[in-house]
Amino acid sequence: MMNIAQYLDSTYLKTPAQSGLSDEETLQKDIELTQEAINNGIFAVMIRPDYVSEIKKYIREKQSNVVVGTVIGFHEGTYSVDEKLAEATKAIADGADELDFVINYNAYLKGDLNVVKEEFVQCTTLCLQHHKIAKWIIEIAALTDVQIADLTKHISDWAEENFSENDLSKIFVKSSTGFYKTENGKPNGATFEGIKIMLDNAGKLPVKAAGGVRTPEDAEKMINLGVKRIGTSSALALIKNQSASEGY
Repeated sequence: MMNIAQYLDSTYLKTPAQSGLSDEETLQKDIELTQEAINNGIFAVMIRPDYVSEIKKYIREKQSNVVVGTVIGFHEGTYSVDEKLAEATKAIADGADELDFVINYNAYLKGDLNVVKEEFVQCTTLCLQHHKIAKWIIEIAALTDVQIADLTKHISDWAEENFSENDLSKIFVKSSTGFYKTENGKPNGATFEGIKIMLDNAGKLPVKAAGGVRTPEDAEKMINLGVKRIGTSSALALIKNQSASEGY
């Protein structure tokens, strides 16, 4: 069996309002997620920005190498460039190692490519200047196959035009937030078809499959396709060779 733990971002992104938990209970849930990652060799935890500082402190106290990731412009992606930069700057100051930005796919769908390019270049520059990983969520459930290919290709081209060859491995294209509302039972996370399109158009950029990976076999298939990371709310189940019970 493949060691998939090293590919996993163990994810909890519900706000207290969404979960019905208090801030303290949400932090405790993040701590439990983090300890689970420490105990089982899971690569990263992906949490909301409000909890990054406490979780980074916890990881340091445990003398662990678990990576802390957070989300920016989540989940709609419609934040302005300045708002995303401000949120990212605070997350970096709080100790985030990786920042997963929701790209302004609504601007892309309207044809406002300059808006999308500007936020990509500015926010990625900020991350690279601070030696952080930048991941760009394109929300594939909101896009057609042609649009998935086109937006992924634009991100790849912008990366190659604006950053060095050595930096490209630190800039990911990511499939999904897990919060997009679909109709008629359509998946709102990573699909094999969508990920294949992303991989075919990402050039030298790594791809992260997020959401929808619910069995160890699916995780292995994604890795064999070529993804470098998998975002899931069921990381422990996957590494214990069980099917996921959670939605993301």
